[in-house]
Amino acid sequence: MLTFLYAGQGSQFAGMGKDFYENCPEYRAVCDAAEVGFDFLSLMHEGPEETHSRTKYTQPCMAVFAAGVTEILKEKGIRPEAACGLSLGEYGALYAAGVFTLPEYLQTVAFRGRVMDEAAEGISVAMLAMMGVSFEQAEKACEEGRSHGYVSVVNDNCPGQLVICGLSEAVEAAKEAAVRDYKAKCVPLKTSGPFHTPFMQGAGNALEERFRSIQFKKPEIPVAMNVTGELYDGQESLPALLVRQVQSPVRFTGDLTALLNAGAEDFVEIGPGKVLAGLLNRTARSLGKKVRVTSISCLSDLEKL
Repeated sequence: MLTFLYAGQGSQFAGMGKDFYENCPEYRAVCDAAEVGFDFLSLMHEGPEETHSRTKYTQPCMAVFAAGVTEILKEKGIRPEAACGLSLGEYGALYAAGVFTLPEYLQTVAFRGRVMDEAAEGISVAMLAMMGVSFEQAEKACEEGRSHGYVSVVNDNCPGQLVICGLSEAVEAAKEAAVRDYKAKCVPLKTSGPFHTPFMQGAGNALEERFRSIQFKKPEIPVAMNVTGELYDGQESLPALLVRQVQSPVRFTGDLTALLNAGAEDFVEIGPGKVLAGLLNRTARSLGKKVRVTSISCLSDLEKL
């Protein structure tokens, strides 16, 4: 089962997509038709990094890249049999599954970036990656940190790699507990907001309102959903799941596990970098499964595929 994996924000870089734009008409057509409210091509191709890393700009840039590469693959007869994305990447997976039209996808992601940026204003938060701990251990460390304010696990990326987020003092206290009790390796992450926490309730409310004007189509292929960590079963509406997603933990380990148990063996990672390939390989090893994954970050990656 060929599965497309769509990257989340954080792996963007100045120059991303420029070689595709100059050499691939399918990618260029996506860019030329996109309307996201700012000059995204200059930002993608030239930076500056500080602006590019702000979520209201990052999200539509990543979506344009994902849609463009998806269209290149489609033109070459390469279509997914299942899809999944990390956080923002979930929207790319739903686009690949036929849930959104191209304008709906790009404009919805641009809107999501703006409202998440607005919801994050004035909140002093920190985000931290924890390695070498289980979900339960990370959550216990967060319990200790909560004496200083809100902190919680926001990303279960793969076995032994989690991300916590919350108020700065609470995150620091959770870090100290994880290092002391579980010998965790902790790495601070750059973030422009408390994503996948209750602080994003305002963004969730705004998305809920916007989704009323979009006709969500039934996915044409299986899609693993971040909120549940399982393949979409139709029991809860997609708009409701996406509203929950922006303010709830991402269960990516569950997503990958569900796909692997469903028979997925061949994967294509779409997005800058190879972050998801690493998460996938680690999850597969924990299950005793073998996978083949190709990451498409630049034109030479496409040619290899």
